[in-house]
Amino acid sequence: MPAQTTIPTLIHQTWKDSDIPPTWRTWADSWRRHNPGWGYRLWTDADNREFLEEHYSWFLPVYDGYPEPIMRADAVRYFLMDHFGGLYVDLDFECLKPVQDILEGRELVLGCEPEAHTRLLLARQRNLDRIVGNAFIASRPGHPFWAHAHRQLVAAHRMPSALDATGPFWLTRTIASAPDSGSITVLGSEVLYPAPSPYVTQLSGPPDVDRERAHALHHWSGSWTPDSSWTPRRSSAVRRVRFWASQGLQPFADGAFDLDAQRRSWAAGAPAPTVSCLMVTKDRPSLAARAIACFRAQTYPNTELVVIDDSSDDALERRIGALDDPRIRLHRLPPDGQPLGELRNIAVDRAGGAFVSQWDDDDLYDPERLEVQMAAILALGAEACFLTRERLWWPARRRIATSRARLWEGSMVCAREKLSRYPAQRRGEDTPVAEQVVRTSRVVSVDVPELYTYVFHENNTFDAAHFGRHFEVATDVSDGGSAYAERLLAMARRLPIAAEDLVHAETAPAPAPPKRRTPAGPAPEPAAERPPVLVLTPVKDATAFLPGYLKNLASLDYPRELVSLGLLEGDSRDGTWEMLQEALPELRARYRHVTVVRQDFGVVSAGPRWSTGIQRRRRSVLARARNHLLARALADEEWVLWLDVDVAAYPPDLVQRLLGAGKDIVVPHCVTEPAGPTYDLNTFVVRPGAGALNWSQWMRDGILQPPRGFGRTYLEDVREQQLIRVDSVGGTALLIRADLHRDGLVFPPVPYRRLIETEGLAALARDMGTACWALPALEVVHPHRASDVPGAPVPASRPQASGLQESTSEHAAPRDRTR
Repeated sequence: MPAQTTIPTLIHQTWKDSDIPPTWRTWADSWRRHNPGWGYRLWTDADNREFLEEHYSWFLPVYDGYPEPIMRADAVRYFLMDHFGGLYVDLDFECLKPVQDILEGRELVLGCEPEAHTRLLLARQRNLDRIVGNAFIASRPGHPFWAHAHRQLVAAHRMPSALDATGPFWLTRTIASAPDSGSITVLGSEVLYPAPSPYVTQLSGPPDVDRERAHALHHWSGSWTPDSSWTPRRSSAVRRVRFWASQGLQPFADGAFDLDAQRRSWAAGAPAPTVSCLMVTKDRPSLAARAIACFRAQTYPNTELVVIDDSSDDALERRIGALDDPRIRLHRLPPDGQPLGELRNIAVDRAGGAFVSQWDDDDLYDPERLEVQMAAILALGAEACFLTRERLWWPARRRIATSRARLWEGSMVCAREKLSRYPAQRRGEDTPVAEQVVRTSRVVSVDVPELYTYVFHENNTFDAAHFGRHFEVATDVSDGGSAYAERLLAMARRLPIAAEDLVHAETAPAPAPPKRRTPAGPAPEPAAERPPVLVLTPVKDATAFLPGYLKNLASLDYPRELVSLGLLEGDSRDGTWEMLQEALPELRARYRHVTVVRQDFGVVSAGPRWSTGIQRRRRSVLARARNHLLARALADEEWVLWLDVDVAAYPPDLVQRLLGAGKDIVVPHCVTEPAGPTYDLNTFVVRPGAGALNWSQWMRDGILQPPRGFGRTYLEDVREQQLIRVDSVGGTALLIRADLHRDGLVFPPVPYRRLIETEGLAALARDMGTACWALPALEVVHPHRASDVPGAPVPASRPQASGLQESTSEHAAPRDRTR
C-alpha cells in the first residue's frame, strides 16, 4: 500500500484528563470552528500511554522515565504525528483562520517562534539562530523525519531541561540534523507565532501583532513554567525572583524562587555565610564613598568590604576612618600602577568570607542586592550568582535604560574557593574569571536589573563606545525628559544617596586624568607547548593559489604530526576540486588528519566581490562554508587556525606566536606587503566616542558597511602595540580555541548585532564572554590582487553568494570525531 503523501484533516490535542480549563476550551474550539469537517481527538495522559504501549512499546522505558510530565506531553506528539498524521496543536493555541492553505501540497509543516526568543539567555547559550516551535505540527503519517526524531529523543532523554530533551530546542536541533529536510516546511513566525512570550514582552515591550498575516496565535500559557514577579519595595507580598540555573554550562532549572522564604529561614537561625565585597579604587574618593554607602546599606546580615586603594593621597582613607565601621578594611598600596587584575587578586587574598562579590567603586548597588543573590545561591544550592540584566545610567547624557540579557561579570557573587586568579590585565580582567566560574560551577542567574546600576561617568575603564553599544541593544530607554527624571528619583529613593548628589553627577563627572601614551610592552614569546592544531580553509576557483598555499603550509615549523588539515571546495569552475584530489594522498601522508569536503552553494557571482549590494549574500555563504567545514573536520584538536588560501606569506613560527599570545581568539596583522597598510579591514577597534556616530547611514542589506576608517581603527594605526584587544576579527589568519567552537561559537550566516561572518563571530564571542585579540607586529602578507580591480577576471578564493541551493558530496579521510 503506497504511503500517504497528504496531511490528514485530523486535529490532535492532549491534556492530563478530559476536563480542559475553560479558557483553553475556547481556544480548542477555535480549531474546529475555522476548520469545519476536520476530525478531532483529545488525548488524555492515560490515552497517550496506552497508545505508546500498543504501537511504540520500545519507547516506554524512556517515556516512563521522564522526570517531568511536560516531557511526556512533548514526546507523545511526535509519535501521534508519525502514526496518524494530521495536525497537533497545544491547547493554548488559538486558530484565527483556516489552515488548509498553508498545508496544501506539503508533507510536514512547523513554524518558527518569534525571533526575539533567540535573544534570551538560554537560546543564546545554545547559539540558536531560530527556534522551531513544537506547539503546532502538521504532518502526513509515516513521514521519514519521525524515525529520525524518535532516535534523537532517545539520544537526548537524559538532558535535564524539557526544552533540550523534548521541547523546542530539541526540535530545532533535530530538524537541523535531519538527513533529508527537503520535504519539511518551517513557516515564519508571522504565520503561526506572531506574538512573543509574556517574558519577552516584559523585556522588549508590547508586540505589534499582524493578525491579517497570522493563521494562529500562541498564547504562551506555559502551564509547566512557574509564574514569577519582582517587587523591589518591601511589602507583605510574596517576593518571587526569576532565575536560570546551570551546571558547567548545562542548564538544569529555571523558574522562580521565594525570597521571603529564605528570609524566614535566616530569621530562624539558618546560616548566612559571610560575603566579602571587593573594591579596587584609585584617586576617586567621591565615587568610592558612594559605593561604600551602598555597601553599608545592604540588608544581607554578614558582610565585609575589602578596599584596595593605590591612590596618590589619603583622601579615601580619611573618609573611611570617619565612618568607624569595623566591617570595612582598607589596604593602602603604593601608586605604582599595578594592573587591575593583580589588584583584584590582592583583594581576594585579603577576603575573609566564604563568598566574594565584586564591588566596583563607580557603580551603584540596591540595598537588597546581596540578599537576593545569596538567597538564590542558598535556595538553589548554587556556587555562584550573576545578574541577567542590569540598569544602565549615563549621567552626562541623561540616559537610563535596562540592559539586554547577558552574563554581567561585575555582578558576580561567588564561592571564594571556585574563583580562579585574575589575569594581569588593565581591563577586561573579569571576563575570563567569570567565564571559568560558569564553565566549572553550579551557577544561578537572577533577573532583577534594579539591583545593580552600571554607571558611565566618562572616566571608566572602558570608553564611551563600549557603553554606547550596551545602550544600542538596551530596552526601556529613557532619554531625558520627565520619564528620565522620574526614574532617577525612584533610583534615589532606593539608594542611601541624596537625590541632589545623583543629579550633581549629571553635570560634574569626575575629571579625566591626563592622557598618557601606553608604552609598548614586550612581544609575547612563542608558545613552548605544542597542542594539536586544525588548519581550516574554504576554497573556490583556487587553482592559482593552492600550490603556494600548500608550500607555505609545509614551511611551518610546527610538528606535522600535530597538524590536521581541512579544506572545503565549493562552486569552482577552474579544476580546484580535481587539484585537491591529486594532492590528497601526499597530504594524508604528511599531516595528522586530512578532511576534504565538497559543498556547492549554487553560487553565481552577482558583481564585483567588493560591491556593497552583494556583501550580505557573499559573506553569508562564506559563513555557512566555514561552519560546514568546521562541523565535518573538527575532532580532538585543541586549536583551530582559519587560514585563507590566498595568504601569500607568513613566518614559519606563525602558530607558535599566535599560541604565545595566551588568548582564546587571536589574529595577526594581515598586510598588503611587509610593513605595509592593513589588508584585512574586518579586524578593527571601535574608536572612543564612536557610539555617538550615525551608524545607521551605513546599513546596507541588513549589515553595517561603513567606509574605511569610519569610527574604526585598524592595526596599521597601532603597530607599536604588541598585543591589543580588538572589537572584530577577520578570517585571513584566525586562531580560535577549539572548545569555543564546541561550545557554540560559529560564524553567523545572518546579521548578528548588524554584523556577519567573522565580524559577527567576534560579536557573538563577546556575548559569550570571550574577548578577541590581535598581534599588530605579527604580519601575514595578502597582496592586492588583480581581482580587487573592477573588471579583472582573476579567481577569488572566497565563495561569493547568490543562491542558497545546496548539493553536498563529501570525501573525507576516516577518523573519530569528538563533538
